[in-house]
Amino acid sequence: MDRNDPPGGNVARPSLGELGATVARLLRTAGQTVAVAESSTGGLLSASLLAVPGASAWFLGGGVVYTAQSRREILGIRAEDVAGLEPLTEPMAARFAEFARRRLGADWGLAELGIAGPTGGRGGHPPGTSVIAVDGPVRLARTVRTGCADREDNMWRFTEAALALLEEAAKAQGGTP
Repeated sequence: MDRNDPPGGNVARPSLGELGATVARLLRTAGQTVAVAESSTGGLLSASLLAVPGASAWFLGGGVVYTAQSRREILGIRAEDVAGLEPLTEPMAARFAEFARRRLGADWGLAELGIAGPTGGRGGHPPGTSVIAVDGPVRLARTVRTGCADREDNMWRFTEAALALLEEAAKAQGGTP
């Protein structure tokens, strides 16, 4: 997914609850649960899901796994669990989604890793780059490049893209459209 439209600034955004509403409906209808591991979205993914009334029926939990220490403590990911995986790649995000799902016993795991900006990250990745993955009955992963260095705008865009990927996966496994 490449988006090169201008940075957010005064862009009208949906409310947190509006962002999470479709995924919430799909999970509720299917009687399924989700766990979240997010990095550069800084909690916006979880907040979007928790803003929907009744979230306790399908949101099992999650965490902002911004550092190696938080990844170990929250997800239980050790260095050997990601050995051989390049940082900021779809396979790495898939591993995080798997660990989130397994750690909390959820039907779905949703993970986001990225560089919100304003500067790039280690490995030469530019700001506005995120990798998102879903683990569960359907496994999907996607790289998002916004072409934007605005940190907050990227956090919102990554959140929207992650929720869209979970929606796509839930619909692919037979959830209500």
